[in-house]
Amino acid sequence: MNKEFVKKELLPLLLRLAVLAVLFTAVALNYDRLVNIDVRALVDLAPGEIAAILVGMAIFFLKGLTFVIPAMLIYVSVGMAFDLGTALFISLCGIAVEVAVTYWLGRMLGGEYVNRLLKKAKGGEKLLNMQDKSKFSSLFVIRLLPVFPIDFASLFLGSIKLPFIKYMFVSVLGIAPRVIAFTLVGDRIYEIFPMDLLLKAVLVLVPVIAVVFIVMWVIKQKKKKKEVQP
Repeated sequence: MNKEFVKKELLPLLLRLAVLAVLFTAVALNYDRLVNIDVRALVDLAPGEIAAILVGMAIFFLKGLTFVIPAMLIYVSVGMAFDLGTALFISLCGIAVEVAVTYWLGRMLGGEYVNRLLKKAKGGEKLLNMQDKSKFSSLFVIRLLPVFPIDFASLFLGSIKLPFIKYMFVSVLGIAPRVIAFTLVGDRIYEIFPMDLLLKAVLVLVPVIAVVFIVMWVIKQKKKKKEVQP
């Protein structure tokens, strides 16, 4: 076998497959834990403030690798776990970490694999349609609008080898508004909605929703019976 082929083609391919296998296995085995990750509990386990901040950063890093941790869950939880200034610092730095990790993952996987992945993902086709639009304004729109998932966009932009400095600047600038907004919500959630009020709301809403669901189901069944009758 040609040594040049092994070095330039076979080894990179095997490396990509190995990385994908490890990530897929890790996500599959820990899916429920990742989707329902308790950020505040993990932060509380940290022995000090610096360690707690590093835990927050690590969660953003993990999201950039696995894609399945809900973004809003992290932003709100960080806002609830830290004072406002620290929470904003962690969220903005964490976003930078997340988009950097996914960018290099996309760059390593290559455009062909990422394109196949995006065709199966929600919003993926829209990203692919913007492939030739590498102007600042187009990239900013991709980051600003929530229609484009953060991690899939990072994967795509990495796969087309967008210049890293430009990518990071546009990414953090475009994502920052929603990060700040959700972090502020987390910081003020108990002031806006005290815990006892939240509990009462849940106790009231659950039976109300159940009754509405039952009534709608009954009405639907009656309509079906009328349609069947001659």
